[in-house]
Amino acid sequence: MLRLSKKADYALLALRHLAVPGPRATASARELAESYDLPPELLAKVLQQLVRGGLLSSQQGIRGGYGLARPAAEITVVDVIEAIDGPMTVTACSESDHSCDQYTKCNIRDPLWKLKDRIVAALSATTVAELAIDLVPAPESIPVSLVRR
Repeated sequence: MLRLSKKADYALLALRHLAVPGPRATASARELAESYDLPPELLAKVLQQLVRGGLLSSQQGIRGGYGLARPAAEITVVDVIEAIDGPMTVTACSESDHSCDQYTKCNIRDPLWKLKDRIVAALSATTVAELAIDLVPAPESIPVSLVRR
């Protein structure tokens, strides 16, 4: 079964949260952990990995916290997964690792690599902004007094 790691799940939750426009473009690790009932220590480590991966920026101080390092529309799901878990794979062997005993006889390796490429392409086509669409607040209605008649 293909499945995201718990750390990748947490990373996507945090980035989705930060992608929603609002009065504050940052959030602390504690705020994020409390919002989603996540273990604060693990989330803090995940956020630091996202900073090292260039997806988040962090600021110290009273108004500090974590914020997106670039627009949410420029951060793909595969960027997040690879920042947390490294390159995506679907088999134990890879194009650079031929240590598997079955490597020369394997007849599923190439089809599975093609499948992995299709999965990566789909995850590369999905952005954090798209994940946050249903969280974006609806525009406020225009007061009747401002509508031209």
